[in-house]
Amino acid sequence: METLSPVSACRHSRLQITTRQPTEFVDLTDRLQRFVADAAIGVGILNVQTLHTTTAVVVNEHEPLLLADFQALLEAAAPGDGRYRHDDTTVRTVNMTDAERPNGHAHCRALLLPSSACLNVAQGRLRLGQWQRVFLVELDGPRERDLSVLIVGEAGQ
Repeated sequence: METLSPVSACRHSRLQITTRQPTEFVDLTDRLQRFVADAAIGVGILNVQTLHTTTAVVVNEHEPLLLADFQALLEAAAPGDGRYRHDDTTVRTVNMTDAERPNGHAHCRALLLPSSACLNVAQGRLRLGQWQRVFLVELDGPRERDLSVLIVGEAGQ
C-alpha cells in the first residue's frame, strides 16, 4: 500500500471545453491523464470541478448505448419541455443576463449530478477501474465551458 507523504507539489489549471449538443458527455480522461503526467506527481489527488451550474463531472463507462440511456434518464427526470419557474422571466428577478435562456431543466438535472470528482493518482497516473472514464456532462449546450483542475501530491514517479 502506498502512503502519501506531506504535500510537496501542487498544480492548478483551467480546462476549457466547447460543447456541441444540448446534452453531451465529453470524455476528459485523456486530457486529465496528460495533466497528471505534466505535473509529475507520483502519488496524490486530482480534483476536477466544473465552474458552471448547468454542467456536472461524473465517472462512468464510455459506451455509446449507456450514454444514450443516461441522456434518456436525465430527460425523464427533468424534461426539456417541462414548466420551470426559473424560466418565467415575468416573475424571476435575480441572476439574470441579457442572454438569458430557458434552462430550468438543466439546473434541475445538475442537482442530481456531482459538480466535481476527486480522483486518486498512483504511480504517476489516474487510478481508474478498467471501464472508468471521467466526463464533463453538458446539460445546457452548446456552450463554452471551464473546469478547474487541481492536483496535489508527492512529486516523482
